[in-house]
Amino acid sequence: MKPTMSRIRARSTEFLTRLSSHSKHRMVGATVGVSALCLSSIALGGFHSDPSSSSSSSVLAAARYPPRDGTPTNNTTGAEVDAEIDEAYVRHRWRSLQIFSGTANEELAAQIADIMGTRLSSLKIGRYADGEIAIQILENVRGKDVFVVQPTCPPGVNDNLMELILLISTMRRASAHSITAVIPYYGYARQDRKLRSRVPISAADVARLLEAVGVDRVVAVDLHCGQIQGFFGPNTPCDNLDGSVVALPYFASTELALDRNNTVVVSPDAGGVYRAKNFREGLLAMGLNAKLAMIIKQREAANQIKQMDLVGDVEGCDCIIVDDMIDTAGTLCKAAEELKKRGAKRIYAFATHGVFSGPAIDRINQSQFEKVVVCNTIPMDGKGHSDKILVLSVAQLLAKAMESIHFRKSISKLFTLQPGKLPLFTKPVGDHDE
Repeated sequence: MKPTMSRIRARSTEFLTRLSSHSKHRMVGATVGVSALCLSSIALGGFHSDPSSSSSSSVLAAARYPPRDGTPTNNTTGAEVDAEIDEAYVRHRWRSLQIFSGTANEELAAQIADIMGTRLSSLKIGRYADGEIAIQILENVRGKDVFVVQPTCPPGVNDNLMELILLISTMRRASAHSITAVIPYYGYARQDRKLRSRVPISAADVARLLEAVGVDRVVAVDLHCGQIQGFFGPNTPCDNLDGSVVALPYFASTELALDRNNTVVVSPDAGGVYRAKNFREGLLAMGLNAKLAMIIKQREAANQIKQMDLVGDVEGCDCIIVDDMIDTAGTLCKAAEELKKRGAKRIYAFATHGVFSGPAIDRINQSQFEKVVVCNTIPMDGKGHSDKILVLSVAQLLAKAMESIHFRKSISKLFTLQPGKLPLFTKPVGDHDE
C-alpha cells in the first residue's frame, strides 16, 4: 500500500506527540502541526534538492521527488515510512538517556551501561578536607533522562545515602528532564515499622528525603518489605524488581542436579513465606516439582535466636532457604543446622543481598551449606572469601528495567516466567520490540 501525504502527516504528528509526551511542558497544537508538516515534507522529499545527496539511500529520502498528486514513488511503502519514523523516535530517545554512578557499586553500574550499549556519563565525586562530599557533573544533563545507580549499602551506609541525595539534587538543579534513582540495595529497609515506642520509621524517612530533592522514579531490587513502595507518594513510582529471576536458572540447571521431585523451598521466617512461595512457583515453571516449608523462629534480641521450629517435611530432600538478605548469617546457619537435623540431604541458600556483616563469612565456611547464592547488589570487596558463596549479577535485570522505563514500556514481563524458558532475556537490550 502506497503511503499518501495524509498518512505520512499523521505518522509524523504521532512521532511529535510521542516526543512531547516525554516533556513536562507539552508542545502546543500549532507547534506540533507545523513540526509534523515539516517532517511530512522531509518524508516526501520537499526539503531535498540535490539528487546526489548522501541521504539518497534512506527510505524517506528515496521519496523526495513525489508526483504532483502527493504520492511517493513506488519504492517507498507505508510500512517503510512507519519504520523510518519509529527508528527516528528510538534514536532520539537513546540520545536523551544518561547513566551516572555513585561510588557505592561502580562495577555494577558499568555492567549495566555495557549491556545497554552505552557508557557511564562523567562526574567527579570526592571529599573535602572536613569529610564533606563534593560532587560535580562533567556533562550537560539539561533536558536529559537521567538514571543514577547507587545502592545505599554498607560499608558507609550514611555516606552512600547522602551521596545519592546530593546526586539527585545536582541533577535537578542542572535541569535534567527526569531523574530515576536505581537503588539495588535500599538501606534502612528493615526499619519499616514501629515495633516499640519512640523509634523512627527510617525506611519512610529515606523515601521522603529522596522525594524532597526531586527524584521522579525509584527502581529497587527485593525490598525487605514490599510495602516500602507505599512510602513514596503517587507522583514518585517505585518499582520493586524480583532478584530471584537471576538465581532460578542456576538452581534449575543440570549442573546443580537438584532432585526434580524431591526439592523443598524453605522460608527462614513467617514474613518470608510469600517470597519463598514465589521462588517455588518459579522452580515449578522451570520443571522442578518443589514443595514449601517454613521455619518459625523466636528471637531473644536482634540477631539472636532462642528457638526454631520447622513446618513441613524435608527428610531426604534438597533444600533451598530463600531470603532477601544475609547479614551476620547467624539465623541462616542455624536454620541449615535445623534442616540437617530433620534429615535434609543437601542444603542451599539464596538471598538477593549479601550484606555479610561481622562473622558472616566464617559462619558460612563452617556451615552445612553446599552453596550460598547472592546477587551483586552489594559489592563483595573487603568482605573476605568463601568457596561456598556464589555471586550472580543483576545487571541484565536492571538494564532491562531501565530500558523499559525509558521507552515507556511495561516492566511486568520481567516478572513473568514461561514453562521451560529461562527468566532472563536472550535478546539484547537494544531490541525494542513490544
